[in-house]
Amino acid sequence: MSNDEFRAAMSRLAAGVVLVTAQEPPLDPDDPTAPGGEDVGMTATAFLSVSLDPPLVMVSLREGSRMDDLLAEQPLWAVSVLTESQRHIAGRFAMKGRISDRLLFEDISYVRGDITGAPLVGGALATLECRTEQTVTAGDHTLVIGRVLTAELPSADGGPLMYFKGRYRQLG
Repeated sequence: MSNDEFRAAMSRLAAGVVLVTAQEPPLDPDDPTAPGGEDVGMTATAFLSVSLDPPLVMVSLREGSRMDDLLAEQPLWAVSVLTESQRHIAGRFAMKGRISDRLLFEDISYVRGDITGAPLVGGALATLECRTEQTVTAGDHTLVIGRVLTAELPSADGGPLMYFKGRYRQLG
């Protein structure tokens, strides 16, 4: 089996689309005048609920990606479940060779999580704040299992943004 055959087969599995976010720690936590850490975000389709008790979720991160490196040192992160009208957000944070994350967040409505400080996208179907419980290396990815610390339902408008056959789609 080739990588292309595997990729084609897996593209037939519809997946919800989320934005995973975290805030880099300050460059020097002991110096209050040091610049704060930058917000980081990435689009993910490999995200799922793992357990109800305790509440756990999992996201799969490409090994060596900026988010993989950040979550190796920053245990607090957040997830925004995107709506079908937030396709532009998913596309923006999925770009390779993209501009700085600071600019990507610039015109997106968001609030900061009370616990994580990570951006939570305004109008998302659901938002979660998480703390890493466990990481597992799996091939060329890292599976990050997080305990859900908060779960909010900021919007009931619209359906979920889906990813199927290599494209963003709407349900129904």
